[in-house]
Formats: sequence, C-alpha cells, structure tokens
Amino acid sequence: MESLLAALMGDFLGTPVYFWVAFIAIVIGLLVFDLGILHRDEHEIGAKESLGLYSFYVAIALAFGGWVWWQRGAEAGLEFYTGYLIEQSLAMDNMFVIATIFSFLAIPRLYQHRVLFWGILGVIAFRAILIGLGAALVHSFSWILFGFGAFLIFTGVKMFSHKDEEHDIAANPVFAFITSRFRVTKELQGRNFTVKQPDPKTGKLVTWLTPLAVALIMVETVDLIFAVDSVPAVFAVTQDTFIVYTSNIFAILGLRALYFALAAAMGRFRYLQTALAIVLVLVGIKIFLVPVGIKIDTLLSLVVTVGILAGGVIFSLWKTRNAPLAEDDPTPTPGARPPRAERRLTPLRPRG
Repeated sequence: MESLLAALMGDFLGTPVYFWVAFIAIVIGLLVFDLGILHRDEHEIGAKESLGLYSFYVAIALAFGGWVWWQRGAEAGLEFYTGYLIEQSLAMDNMFVIATIFSFLAIPRLYQHRVLFWGILGVIAFRAILIGLGAALVHSFSWILFGFGAFLIFTGVKMFSHKDEEHDIAANPVFAFITSRFRVTKELQGRNFTVKQPDPKTGKLVTWLTPLAVALIMVETVDLIFAVDSVPAVFAVTQDTFIVYTSNIFAILGLRALYFALAAAMGRFRYLQTALAIVLVLVGIKIFLVPVGIKIDTLLSLVVTVGILAGGVIFSLWKTRNAPLAEDDPTPTPGARPPRAERRLTPLRPRG
C-alpha cells in the first residue's frame, strides 16, 4: 500500500501521477457511459440529445478545471479553461469538414456516432504523441516557441484568404490513396467497417473496407492535420503538458457530442472562421512573446478569446438569420453518391 501511494504521489511530466490516473479514469468512464449505456442500441441522435450530451461533457470539463484550480492554484485553473476554450473553438472547424466527409460518403446519421466514437480513440492516442513531442521540444529548445508563434500567425493570416475555398474530395490525396490501395465496397455494409467479399479477379473471399471505414480514416486524418495548429495554440497558454493534453481531450469529447446539433445549422456560422483566424493571430503573437519574457495575463487572454468568438458567432447568426436550416438528416441514401457538383470538401490540410 505504501509503495502504491508513493507511486501515485510521484511525478510524471511535471504533474503528480494521481492527476493523470484521475484524468484517465474519467475519460474511460465517459467512453464506457457513452457507448455502453447511452448508445448501446444504435439510433439516430437528434439535436436535443446532442445538446444534452454536450452540456454533460461541458459540466464534466468545468468540474475538472475546478479541481485543477483547487489543487494547483488559480493560474493553473485559468490555463486549463483558456486552453479548453481555444481548443474547442479551433476544433469546431473540424466539425464542418467532418460533416462534408459524411455527406460525400453517404454516411447516414444512424452510423455517424459510431465513426465519431471510434475516432475519439485515435484522437486520444495521436494527441498524446503530438503533445508529448511538442512538450519535449519546448523543454529542450525554448526557441521553438518562436516557430510555433510564427506558424500560428501565418496560419491565421492564410485563413482569411482561404476561408471560401472548396476542393473536390475525389481529388484529395487521402481519399485517392485509400481508394487506390485498398478494396472499398461501393455501398455500406450495415455498421461494419470491414466485410468479407469475393475478389472480382480470383473469386476468393478477401477483406474489403466499407465507406464507414473510409470515413473513419478520413476523420482521423482531419483530426491529425488540424492538431498541427491547435496543439501549438494551447502551448501559447501554458507549457504544462498535463493542462495542454487534458484541455485538448475534454474539448474534443464535448464537440463530438455537439456535432449532431451543429450539423443542421453549420451554414449559419459563416463568419466563425474569421473569428478563429483572429484568435490564431493573437495566440501566435502571445506565444511569440513567451521566449522574450513577456507574459500576457491568462485571464485577459481568456476574456479576449471569449469576446472574439462570441462576436463571430453572434454576427454569423445575425447575418444568416433568414437562412433556412439544413434538413434534419442531410446525408444521402447509403451507397448513393451525391452528384459531382456536390462533392465539395474543405481540403484535408493544415489551415495555413
């Protein structure tokens, strides 16, 4: 017992081990609750259920931030909340891309939660690798923060000029690689990611990917690519690996729950990307100042970020107040691809 207590009180990446254990236990509990209880029977998720689940995830994140505040002080608590807000805001851009992936691949709402759930597992692993690598670079080469800052400023500026670009997903290198290297069925095979079917040349039973698997791979790719700028953005707030990682994961968990409520109204957030671009530029300037000893107050950063994002959302809703909402389930019939003119997708590449 004493050795266990000593291990829990030990240090891992600058944070007591029991903090990590508590976080991992919470995430596992949330995933088990989500899949094993709420969605044990596969069903279409409506806006009301989506908003309720999102509120639950936000409450958990706020409570966790309060615990960090209580255990490690106000500065750490504010850093968690600021990182959480920044990551959730930037990750919202991912939701728009994910929606178009589902539309292009004709993934019905019934199976979208399945893709998003299993996608979370990849996010947890990939973000751990990226954040661990970023933390190692920051601690070994403090000047790397100049690179992070410059990249975020560049990315924010480029977002203004690329915000209305559309690209044909059929020409996207990720989609092209999957369809050229793997056997992919033309139609969905229920909730399966893979299926055994005869090879058209040999007649032998071989494994095929389904459009559901293609959607999962592309969603994971989107997460990985968009993490390239969202992770450095949180390093502008804090270099504490624990806060960077936990704020990332809680933000993504919440947004995945919110997806189904956002899906019907994504066209209403027309000017949100402009607000995100401004936030990226400001965050880039903030992280650029860290190596020279200039630290902007965390509470001020939080207030400014909230103000900019709220302004972007309110202005978007006002400008699009007469725009009709999308249909309740905008995805086509499974296996029925949309016309080529509708096969448009934001490019799967970093925002810059």
